[in-house]
Amino acid sequence: MIINEILKRYKDGDRDFRNVNLSKINLSGMKLSHSNLSNSKLIEAHLAWSNLERCFLLEADLRGAFLYGANLSFVKLKEALLIEADLTKADLHGAQLNKVNLEGATLSGAVLTWVNLYMANLPGVNLCGANLDGINLRGANLQGANLNWSNLNHARLSGANLRGASLYGIKLKGSFLNGLDLHGVNFSAMDLTETKMSGAKLYGSNLSGSNLTNSVLRRSVLNKANLKDVNLQNGQLRGAEIIQANLMKSNLSETDLRSSDLSFANLNMANLMGADLTDANLQGAYLWGACLNGAILKNTNLSGANLRDADLSGVDLSETILEGVTMPDGKIHF
Repeated sequence: MIINEILKRYKDGDRDFRNVNLSKINLSGMKLSHSNLSNSKLIEAHLAWSNLERCFLLEADLRGAFLYGANLSFVKLKEALLIEADLTKADLHGAQLNKVNLEGATLSGAVLTWVNLYMANLPGVNLCGANLDGINLRGANLQGANLNWSNLNHARLSGANLRGASLYGIKLKGSFLNGLDLHGVNFSAMDLTETKMSGAKLYGSNLSGSNLTNSVLRRSVLNKANLKDVNLQNGQLRGAEIIQANLMKSNLSETDLRSSDLSFANLNMANLMGADLTDANLQGAYLWGACLNGAILKNTNLSGANLRDADLSGVDLSETILEGVTMPDGKIHF
């Protein structure tokens, strides 16, 4: 009876179904697009292949709902309960899921491009291989989530909890990772161009062979990180901590390294052409065979550093701290 009533009202142009109780009702394949179902109860409702495009489901209770293949594009689900819901192959592109609880939900094969999941609760969620291009996950709880092979290009993850999350093979080009704790993560050989990671904790991480061109890592912590063969051209690392990091053969040309701490870092054969190292600390750093052509070394601390066979052409050393430095010709500067 309730299904027939809703269908009749919908056919007559009624779209207001707020506070309705449709728990355990079979609504599979039904078209209710553009309806207002806010505060409704849809607990364990069957909504497979249903069309809920652009519906309002604010604070709706969808615990255990079966939404396999449902069209949920551009729906408003702010603060809705989707605990244990099955969203397999559901289309959620452009949906608003701010502060939604998706604990235990199934999202295999779901379309989640440009979805807003700000402050959402997603512990242990399986998003392996998911297309999350442009998704907003700021402040979301992704503890223990499976994000292996997922596409997070242009995603916003600042403030998210990724503790214990699986991140193998993910795509993060142009994504926002500001302030995240990613220490010890393996991001080797990845495309991280234009990624924003200011204030991120990346100490002990493996970024070897990755492309970080035009990336922003201001005040980030990269102590003892593996940055061998990394491309950081035109990167912004002002104030970053890169102590004892391995930057051997890395490309740091035109990179902003002002006030950064590179003490005891391995920069052997690195390309620092045109890099700005104003006020940077390179005490005890290894720069054997490094190219510093045209680099800015104003008030740079190079005390105890090794510059054997380094290219210093076009470099002004008049304001550089050179106490105990091994110069390109092998002589120690006193």
